[in-house]
Amino acid sequence: MAEIVILLSKEIVKWVLFANLIAWPVVYLVMNLWLKNFAYRINVTGGVLAASTCIALGIALVTISFQSIKAACANPVNTLKYE
Repeated sequence: MAEIVILLSKEIVKWVLFANLIAWPVVYLVMNLWLKNFAYRINVTGGVLAASTCIALGIALVTISFQSIKAACANPVNTLKYE
């Protein structure tokens, strides 16, 4: 069962990291333009982007783990009976 979770998790982690690499420059530019209009503004730093990546990875891994364990523990006879 652990092998199934690891195989699916590897694939999802690759896609989440790829999506974050594409999103980082876009988020940085858009947020800096938007925050220029405020009197009290903050800077978008690498820490904020890294935290968002960790949160996205955490959500993806929890979701994939839950679904993989649920599928691995299911009885295949019950699944095939309805198909």
